[in-house]
Amino acid sequence: MPSEPVDVLIIGGGPAGLTAALTLARQLHTAILFDSGSYRNGAASQMHMIPTWDNKSPADFKAAARKEILSNYSTIQIEEVEIAKAEKINDSLFQLLDANGKTWQGKKLILATGSADVYPDIPGYTDCWTKRIFHCLFCHGYEDRGSSSAGVLAVHSAAYAPLAIHFAENAAQLSSQVTIYTNGSQELGSQLEAALGAGEKKFKVDNRAISRLSLVETGEEPTAIKLEFADGTTTTETFLVHNPLTQVKGPFASQLGVEFSPSPIPGTGDIAANPPFHQTSVRGVFAAGDCITPYKVIAGAISSGCNAAVAASAQLLAENGGELMLNMESLTRECPELQTWLYLKVSEQSLQQVRLIILRRIGLHRRLPESFKTANNILSHMKRFD
Repeated sequence: MPSEPVDVLIIGGGPAGLTAALTLARQLHTAILFDSGSYRNGAASQMHMIPTWDNKSPADFKAAARKEILSNYSTIQIEEVEIAKAEKINDSLFQLLDANGKTWQGKKLILATGSADVYPDIPGYTDCWTKRIFHCLFCHGYEDRGSSSAGVLAVHSAAYAPLAIHFAENAAQLSSQVTIYTNGSQELGSQLEAALGAGEKKFKVDNRAISRLSLVETGEEPTAIKLEFADGTTTTETFLVHNPLTQVKGPFASQLGVEFSPSPIPGTGDIAANPPFHQTSVRGVFAAGDCITPYKVIAGAISSGCNAAVAASAQLLAENGGELMLNMESLTRECPELQTWLYLKVSEQSLQQVRLIILRRIGLHRRLPESFKTANNILSHMKRFD
């Protein structure tokens, strides 16, 4: 038998999912967070760009967040189990099936599953990933500032001259010499050389095919990465920059029929979720964290987790009190200014207050009057009360 339905089901126990749970708790919503224990940054020993947590362990961050939530809020439940299936039972109910065969039900669903990297087919790449291959030089690389040389791996998702040069410019902030490796692509090499110009001294282009990557270890931690080429030659860099393709973790978005953002390679990419509240193409399904953006950083995951939870709460409250808020998402797509107005009001006051203000001002309890069937009419009416 399914469990008693809760307000919100959350799949994913990383920063986005934990923040969503915490946000929902603040409005006394019941929620269950499902944590499989698998994280994209599981191999990382440090996290960055989070005040008070810079240079600290992401595992410790998650553990502290879980403890804080469970110690202070009684409406949140955390289940350490993998989810196998997600489905929408009807307009107001979702059901999850976990790996143990148990079913769980909730009125809203937040997908905070994260993403999985799709590594290029270069021997040794996975062994070097996160240790000497860095996907983001805001997250990694600062500790290697002042190095004599670094490299950019212009393959797979980065086999595009403007993007490779962008990565090279980031690397040049930390290293005196940067080489862009095209892994045998003479065409890309020619594009890079033309874009960089003949007089460029800080950046070089190397078109040799790479046969293997390996770590150079001189102590407890790797200090460099070795590139072996098909012609038998080798070179060493302090680090390589490469942002691999990613795919959304778990089958849930596909099971629910959620739309994906465009991607050059089928099976990769992110869930399409409308900012700032990250509603997906399926009503009642929200998404947050790495699964909705190519910019996969903890700070962004925290922000989107909060916003997705706020939106789920708004829908729950609206469904308890009338139909106006149920129509707001489609109306705000017609009129971005109305979305801005609503967003500011939500920032200034509680969601419950905003809902009551809207219902009271329009004088609506169940249905939209004909005069307010367009976003611009609603916005015009609202502004008279500001």
